[in-house]
Amino acid sequence: MPNPGEHHPAFEEYCECIFELREDDVEVIQARIAERLKVSRPSVSEMIKRMESEGLIAIDDTRIRLTPTGEELATRVVRRHRLAERFLTDILGLSWAEAHNEAGKWEHVMSTNVEAALDRVLGSPTTCPHGNPIPGSQYSPPDDALRLAQLDMGTEFTIARIPEELEFAAGMLDFLEKTSLVPGTRAKVAAVAENGDIVVSVKGRDVSVTPFASARILVTT
Repeated sequence: MPNPGEHHPAFEEYCECIFELREDDVEVIQARIAERLKVSRPSVSEMIKRMESEGLIAIDDTRIRLTPTGEELATRVVRRHRLAERFLTDILGLSWAEAHNEAGKWEHVMSTNVEAALDRVLGSPTTCPHGNPIPGSQYSPPDDALRLAQLDMGTEFTIARIPEELEFAAGMLDFLEKTSLVPGTRAKVAAVAENGDIVVSVKGRDVSVTPFASARILVTT
């Protein structure tokens, strides 16, 4: 049983999901939660009822929002997940995909002391490896962030952030890491393919980015 003030990992998972859907500007309804967590809608419906009775969420029409208690829980879990990803990639050298999967386990078992130690060892990072803000850090969002899909041909840009929505797309983290489409990388819009892919020139080679990804990757110019 969880200790006082703690919650079952399933509650943590759902609060984290709601937090991240909102962060990605995705409508927070049961269907979106089911898609993100890859569970059935009846399962989501049952869990939402339990979370509402626990005081973790409130429902306005069909839209779901975190209560202050749910927000606190979600913030703690997201912070631990993103610190873990930093440690697993920066210190242990794991790939983005491996780190994302492992951090999904660490976030539920990490103590406050370990969380503080990770933050100290890592030098108080402000983002995860994908550029998403670490709650409780000194993160300051860029003023001029745009979607990659908004850029004109020939525009040079710097990758700023890979939203969580892309982290859950099959194979996307491996693709982005292997093609160097990672935060801090400088690239250029080289062409727009007939299928809607945006071709970017990065580190001496051309890479095709699907419309799904280019509509979500955030960049600065």
